Amino acid sequence: MPRTIEPSDGDALRSILPHGGRLIDRVLTGPTSGEAEERARSLPQISLNARAASDLECLASGVFSPLQGFMGRADYHRVVHELRLKNGMLWTLPITLAVDKDEGAKLTEGREVALLGSDGELLGLLSVEEIFAYDKREEARLVYCTEETRHPGVQYLFQRGELLVGGPVSLIRRPSLPGFEDYYCTPAETRRRFMERGWRTVVGFQTRNPIHRSHEYIQKCALELMDGLLIHPLVGRTKLDDVPSEVRLRCYRVLEERYFPKERVMLSVFPGAMRYAGPREAVFHALVRKNYGCTHFIVGRDPAGVGGYYQPYAARDLFLGLSREELDITPLFFDEAFFCRRCDGMASSKTCPHESSERVALSGTRVRELLRSGEALPEEFTRPEVSEILAEWVQGG
Repeated sequence: MPRTIEPSDGDALRSILPHGGRLIDRVLTGPTSGEAEERARSLPQISLNARAASDLECLASGVFSPLQGFMGRADYHRVVHELRLKNGMLWTLPITLAVDKDEGAKLTEGREVALLGSDGELLGLLSVEEIFAYDKREEARLVYCTEETRHPGVQYLFQRGELLVGGPVSLIRRPSLPGFEDYYCTPAETRRRFMERGWRTVVGFQTRNPIHRSHEYIQKCALELMDGLLIHPLVGRTKLDDVPSEVRLRCYRVLEERYFPKERVMLSVFPGAMRYAGPREAVFHALVRKNYGCTHFIVGRDPAGVGGYYQPYAARDLFLGLSREELDITPLFFDEAFFCRRCDGMASSKTCPHESSERVALSGTRVRELLRSGEALPEEFTRPEVSEILAEWVQGG
């Protein structure tokens, strides 16, 4: 049966407790998995897209602790309006499963439904507790701060079905992550590895982009204060013009191998999908990393932002408005970093007195122009090994 890992399970827990105090485990194994597969043959089915499949995996493996399934009506409405679950616990993003009206008509509250991947393979089961309508425009305004469909999160939201299905899930088969198997760890596994390494303080770094010198700088600043660093790139669904996950992983690997002390850094992938929800998602990413065992979390400029929809340091304001007790992971705030020619090194506006003309800054457009033309990116902007990997990708190699 699905179980929860309690604080007494010392081999899987460290000094920082998961959000809600226990690590959820709803992954079926052994005979229970076989029995679930047998039941699934006679159940109605819901086909999950890539984001919903990654949500299923995160729910079942404890990444989204304390959630045990897709949200019901009460949790959904309170999260959207108040950034809290129905029991009052801090939670900033709705984790929901949407279906259209025809699919919803085939479901019955109190019964199970089989959850399939895009390839038709059985992934898991959902015990349907509620089927309810929701207001997409309200969610867009409150969660994403806009109703514009140019925002990728809003675009996705408006394309979803009209009904939400809530209830606990069970995972039978993990969605495949080809190419990332060696870097996949559940929260229980990262916690165990931190303990084995003797790390009592661990800072997490969320990224969906290649790590440039500015990222490397703030990671190393944080690592000066911590026992360990978890570089935790998101490899779930992102918007189409983001650098592909497999390319980004190559960049992370070369940096880990050549520019970080191996005994103090761990590279692991986060299977979640991006929402691009700005400040709300930044807090969500911190809570998730607490579940993985991190004690601290790096918060930079416009985390989880897109297209100028959020103020650069709005996430910082949201974090500062939360109590230490409800967050229970320490945010480390960093201003935007850059290479200053006059300082002859990495800096930020907090440490560099020079004009912006002395700072090396490249737009995403300019980066792509240089890479397409075969020119290396400035070493002040990114390491040459990363530049080479990105150039190979842009040029189709």
